[in-house]
Amino acid sequence: MQNSIFKGVFDTTTTTTIALNDFLLCLGVALALGLVLALGYTYKSRYTKSFVVTLAIIPAVVCVVIMLVNGNVGTGVAVAGAFSLVRFRSVPGTAKEIGAIFLAMGAGLATGMGYLAFAALFTLILIAVTLLYQSLGLGAKGSAALEKTMRITIPEDLDYSGVFDDLFEDYTTHCEVVNVKTTNMGSLFNLTYNLTLKEASKEKEFIDQLRCRNGNLEISISRQEMNTCEL
Repeated sequence: MQNSIFKGVFDTTTTTTIALNDFLLCLGVALALGLVLALGYTYKSRYTKSFVVTLAIIPAVVCVVIMLVNGNVGTGVAVAGAFSLVRFRSVPGTAKEIGAIFLAMGAGLATGMGYLAFAALFTLILIAVTLLYQSLGLGAKGSAALEKTMRITIPEDLDYSGVFDDLFEDYTTHCEVVNVKTTNMGSLFNLTYNLTLKEASKEKEFIDQLRCRNGNLEISISRQEMNTCEL
């Protein structure tokens, strides 16, 4: 009776039905691995509650899809991939989020194929490597630490096209104007630059020199803004 409840209405005598115990075992392992992935993702990361919860259940969703397509990996990956990437059709996703999505899909795929030990090993190794790279600050040092976004306010009678060229030459290796906006009824200009400093230790000296040029109006320097839609 129990087996007939979980039998598909389109199943035939040649169709292999998944045993309930096997189904629950694979689903339970997928949920456990999803929880591990979600907890690992939250380490030293900015995240939302909805994304973490979604990440925790994706392995289980992929696992069930793979099991229900009777081991047809091509069909299963296509369907599961479409489901898991729906989020990125409306909300821009960072490279880290997309990587976490595919990691969860990999764990769910292995679980759905019945390779529970491989799925657990794969998840633990990838989480450990991710945490190691984050602890080491991989990609956070080097020239990226010198790349800044500067916003500076100048009076309208100051020609912004070349007024800071000598300072940029002394303190930066690269500089470009990315935005110009008028403010205060057109009496002021707000300029935005993307620049790369030569030395991080001379950032204050650079700001002091700029203040002498812009009449001590507002200046801000922050970490260079990245396009979150790009990998």
